[in-house]
Amino acid sequence: MYESEITKFIKDLKAQKPHLEEEQRKGRAIWWDKKPLDVKERESQDAAKVPQKPYPYATK
Repeated sequence: MYESEITKFIKDLKAQKPHLEEEQRKGRAIWWDKKPLDVKERESQDAAKVPQKPYPYATK
C-alpha cells in the first residue's frame, strides 16, 4: 500500500517522540479549548469596548 513521504515522516517522528501527541493536546488546551464566558462577564466585556473609527489613519 502506498504511503506518502509526509505520512512516513510523521510515523517516524511519532516513533522517535512518543510523548509528542500529549504535548500537542496540552498546547491545544492552553490556547484553544477554553470554557465559554458566563453571561455577566460577556456583558461586562461588551460594555467596555471602545468604538473604533472606520479608518483609523484618517486625520479628520
